[in-house]
Amino acid sequence: MLWVDYVFTGTLAMLAGLDRVALLQFMISRPIVAAPLAGWVMGNPLVGLEVGALLELLWLGRLPVGASIPPDDTQVAIGATVLALSMDPLLGMNGMPVVILCLLTAIPLGKFGQLFDRLARHANGLLLKRNSALASGSPAQLERLHLLGLINFALASLATFAVILLVGTLFLYNFAPLLITAVREAGLSLQYSFTLVGAAVLLGLINVTRGTSLFCAAFVGTLLVLWLR
Repeated sequence: MLWVDYVFTGTLAMLAGLDRVALLQFMISRPIVAAPLAGWVMGNPLVGLEVGALLELLWLGRLPVGASIPPDDTQVAIGATVLALSMDPLLGMNGMPVVILCLLTAIPLGKFGQLFDRLARHANGLLLKRNSALASGSPAQLERLHLLGLINFALASLATFAVILLVGTLFLYNFAPLLITAVREAGLSLQYSFTLVGAAVLLGLINVTRGTSLFCAAFVGTLLVLWLR
């Protein structure tokens, strides 16, 4: 990978992070969109689509609304995509098992997004104490304070992306050769587990009186499809 790839993906991480809570909210921050965009920036959108498809369901029920600060799914999606595409030049590994291994590495690191998001919100809270712009009749100063608030969120997103990328690369470089065999042996089971866990999360959120029965029926149906194959 070239350094310019990291520059572009870092820029995407900041823009998608702003879209998540602070600006516009065009939903490019969703994993199913952000991950393919990161893959496209690096020349392989298919890997990003694989990451986004596996990750999207897991976070549909945990949105950053109001005071709720879930782990940063946007940076997990972008970071896992970059990690998956980095493994081939680093270790000569590619394919779906590598995608799954990178996802399993990046998901716990998404907790850092909560920490950096809280720090950004705290910093923006301190900006309110400096906000004498309206009283002084200075709209230019008010605009600068709003811009500083956006910069705080952008830096929080970039910091989360950097942690996922650095810690994930260090971990995978040392342990991927040991873990990749187990992931390959698990094969489709791990892929379907992402979908089943995501479906279970959604069923826990929607108003379905017989959610347990619906989940069990879907689970049995999936097993039947696998058996018929």
